[in-house]
Amino acid sequence: MNAQLQPSQVNAAGHMTIGGVDTLKLAAQYQTPLMVYDVNQITEQVARFKKVFEENNVDYVVSYASKALAIKAIYQLLKPAGDHVHADVVSAGEMETAFQAGFPAARLTFHGNNKSKQELVMAVDHHVGMIVLDNFYEIDLLSKILQDHDATARVMLRITPGISAHTHQYTATGQVDSKFGFDLESGQADRALQKVLKTPRMDLCGIHAHIGSQIFELKGFEMAAEKLMDVIDHWQQDFGYQEQIINVGGGFGIRYVSGDHPLRPEEFVDAIVKTVKREAVRRHLPLPAIWIEPGRSIVGPAGYTLYTVGSRKDIPGLKPYVSVDGGMGDNIRPALYQAKYETVFAEDPARKADEHVRLAGKYCESGDILADDVPLPKTKPGDVLVMLDTGAYGYTMASNYNRNPRPAIVFVKDGRSQLVVKRETLDDLVHLDQSYTL
Repeated sequence: MNAQLQPSQVNAAGHMTIGGVDTLKLAAQYQTPLMVYDVNQITEQVARFKKVFEENNVDYVVSYASKALAIKAIYQLLKPAGDHVHADVVSAGEMETAFQAGFPAARLTFHGNNKSKQELVMAVDHHVGMIVLDNFYEIDLLSKILQDHDATARVMLRITPGISAHTHQYTATGQVDSKFGFDLESGQADRALQKVLKTPRMDLCGIHAHIGSQIFELKGFEMAAEKLMDVIDHWQQDFGYQEQIINVGGGFGIRYVSGDHPLRPEEFVDAIVKTVKREAVRRHLPLPAIWIEPGRSIVGPAGYTLYTVGSRKDIPGLKPYVSVDGGMGDNIRPALYQAKYETVFAEDPARKADEHVRLAGKYCESGDILADDVPLPKTKPGDVLVMLDTGAYGYTMASNYNRNPRPAIVFVKDGRSQLVVKRETLDDLVHLDQSYTL
């Protein structure tokens, strides 16, 4: 059996289960491709994050990074977790989804490097709890909006701490050469601080940094925490400004394949908290509240994608191509990031592999390969495969390439399943099209 599966994930029939539900039954009931989330895995990881902070006796917020999965059901799932569980959003669409789910606006943080006027107005009018300022243009734009709407806003400044985490170049965000945030070395961050402090309608609450995604080492987070505390010390000494919050972002790595050996996500947080506490004592600073923004580490391991096998192509001397009914339209990460996943046979995940195959998608691109080397039992058309740890960035980055509908999403818990996102229909694909009349 795959090492990522627990014995409890195989039922008496020998079938893989998710949240106590037979994957073959899920495929039959909801069709494939299908994205399935184990609700208990999500809530348990959030609880583990909260426990680390509470054991360290610090004020905190666990802010779910919506870009990992932004659907109404996830906000509804997180809402009862309490005032210490927030969500961050990066667009009007994510905001609207959270609003429609009934998630409190006061527990939302609005990010982005190019927020539009319409998006900022939306955030201000709905009293979004925190706006993270990313550049000087945004400071001026928000200041004008607040004046026009006779409003105030709680804000943070995003900085680039000059730390390059060990991650894919497309997901590294903490280095100096980044589209995000105010640079420290050039003095941009200091100028931004002074500008915001002179803007009476903005309540500057703290500082934010994010060093990247899918990070396995503690050192980068410890360095980021030290750098933020260094900035806090500098701003207090030179400008008389006392931070209330430091937000260290997210990026905690998860296990995708056997070669990945990340720490448990909460171990990253424990190291961050201990670093901040140590630096606060060393610098004689009050201990700020510590915010984190995990996304992948909350929903990634809780998500699974079910595919049905279709065609097969055998080439002498090479790995065969086994094609499934999904692909880059529901998971672009293998093509975009060279991301790797493990896949098991739903009917018998403990069965030994007979061969190594390329798992190919159905999209009209040679690069539509979900996995380049997958050990599997010999498959036949109609077999159901389960790709593991696909919960983050699959649906949110999904497309209608080749005019294929996006898949359905099902949440499962304690042997029950619920459809939370309907499968798109062919009518959905064309409902925005207009007839040509010129």
